[in-house]
Amino acid sequence: MKMRKKDHLPQKICPVCQRPFEWRKKWGRVWDEVKYCSKKCRSAA
Repeated sequence: MKMRKKDHLPQKICPVCQRPFEWRKKWGRVWDEVKYCSKKCRSAA
């Protein structure tokens, strides 16, 4: 995987808190499946 600059990272909007969150390295393989920004938002859904 190529190195990315932080200003070019993909973003999504969390359906629970409505805040944008950016791609993280640990989500690299499952980015299409990530819906929530945190464990707290995931448990609130």
